[in-house]
Amino acid sequence: MLNTILFITVRFLDLVDIFLVAFLMYQIYMLIRGTVAINIFVGIFSVYLLWLIVKALNMNLLSSILGQFIGVGVIALIIVFQQELRRFLLMIGTRYIFNRKFSFEQLFSYNHQAINKFNLNAIINACKRMSKSKTGALIVIATKSELSTYVQTGDIINADISNRLLESIFFKNNPLHDGAVVIVGNKIKAARCVLPLSNRTDLPADLGLRHRASIGLTEITDAIVIAVSEESGRTYFIFKKRLD
Repeated sequence: MLNTILFITVRFLDLVDIFLVAFLMYQIYMLIRGTVAINIFVGIFSVYLLWLIVKALNMNLLSSILGQFIGVGVIALIIVFQQELRRFLLMIGTRYIFNRKFSFEQLFSYNHQAINKFNLNAIINACKRMSKSKTGALIVIATKSELSTYVQTGDIINADISNRLLESIFFKNNPLHDGAVVIVGNKIKAARCVLPLSNRTDLPADLGLRHRASIGLTEITDAIVIAVSEESGRTYFIFKKRLD
């Protein structure tokens, strides 16, 4: 009676390893989907598959050449995908790891007073008036993160929220109108702040830099952004949808 010999043994840890790699690849794909980086990623992945095939066929010369390319591929990936890697690390830091009851974000986040109803009405009234006058505006409302990185790019105000102050900031002849206003708690923290632009290629061509900046910030943070279009006067609310 012949004994059956299994050439491949699959352990439980091997299944976990495959699952983690598949999950990581899926997250990378979702991160760079719709950007130019997806084409570069497909090209590098194709070269890696070719190297595996050449190595399995014992083609030593070509395998060594491709092996040298793969060896420096990590450095090349860091250089090419530096913006995507930054977004990925920020996404890990701002996403809820387990649920709302326990997360790294809650452990290291600061506690600030939520925007009260009076200040919220002031923001809404200011947006309504700027929408009627077609005054372009970009208002960022911080939630869990203080957004200190983007606050430092502008001029610190640290003033109470009022509709007149918001309207005066975005008045076209005001030197502070070009950029975003960041609201933290019940204070206008800073104005003329610079926000990161979205690299997505599937956005409508008629979207200006103001809208791309609002989308770019919500891609890497949990902030809420209000954008008032200067051309149409429409008001847009941009935020990251939670899947928990």
